[in-house]
Amino acid sequence: MTNGTATTTGIDARLEAHRVELTGYCYRMLGSSFEAEDAVQDTMVRAWRGFDTFEGRSSLRSWLYRIATNVCLDMLTAGNKRARPMDLTESTPLARAALSPRPDHTWLEPMPDSRVLPETADPAEAAVTKESVRLAFMAALQQLPPKQRAVLLLREVLAWKASEVAELLGTSVASVNSALQRARATLAERRQPGAEASVSDPLDEEQQKLLERYVTAFEGYDMAALTALLHEDAIMTMPPFDLWLTGPGDITGFMTTLGASCAGSRLLPVQVNGLPGFAHYKPDPEAGGFTPWAVQVLEISDGRITGFHCFLDTRRWFPLCGLPLHLEAETDEVEQGA
Repeated sequence: MTNGTATTTGIDARLEAHRVELTGYCYRMLGSSFEAEDAVQDTMVRAWRGFDTFEGRSSLRSWLYRIATNVCLDMLTAGNKRARPMDLTESTPLARAALSPRPDHTWLEPMPDSRVLPETADPAEAAVTKESVRLAFMAALQQLPPKQRAVLLLREVLAWKASEVAELLGTSVASVNSALQRARATLAERRQPGAEASVSDPLDEEQQKLLERYVTAFEGYDMAALTALLHEDAIMTMPPFDLWLTGPGDITGFMTTLGASCAGSRLLPVQVNGLPGFAHYKPDPEAGGFTPWAVQVLEISDGRITGFHCFLDTRRWFPLCGLPLHLEAETDEVEQGA
């Protein structure tokens, strides 16, 4: 309970200590970077206002998760669920490729690791949290009803006991166990593209070399070299467009036709969704230098790139990742924060 010596600064510090992990939780629940940050801010405001009523019957962390869960469940009552292009349409052959955008609220959004993955000294815990923000797992979560989603995350990602989850949700242990079983069954039935991606943490030597070869091939716009790096079933997506392409032929064919303006681009490494990624800047013919084009998130399996996901809303994603909105022509390196 708050006492007379508790200062506003002290309360703020205690709440802020949980911001990153709460943002990760809300992001997994909502599938949206910006909605997750809004949900956490709402959680913090509610917690700050209600701090006098917090009597320590549970830990501060558990109390914050209770508030955050309620905020997310309220936000999900409209039944909205985020998707990837392959969740909505069939793969399009290059010959019929057309760039048809859908509204922002349609799409599963990317998120920089630094905003959702709290620091931990436990390698096993770090691996679980990274895997739980990867795009394939995030897309699978969207298939679950909101309460099943919360149960799965609390039990399997955050390793809460069934009794703790039952108390948080105001239900029984039997109900929690049943919801978890149903959630597991749904995920098993609806295996998402990209679920087989295997990215070690940190990247092993083979994966690091693969990424180096990818940067060289992409910046040189060498389609033969790029083809050698892509899995035969590789997928390319480009939200907010619902188009998605399969296979090296269509992917490189797109890059040399509709995507030809990306020749001569620059890539800067970023850590997004527990996967290797790049900030993609393409040449700016008007201002000179390079202008933001996409945040790329790569999925890797068996020494090849299996997923090549380009999020094009740069005015949103680049500031979120702490990236500049312009690169000078004479430099390939900039300071980054996230």
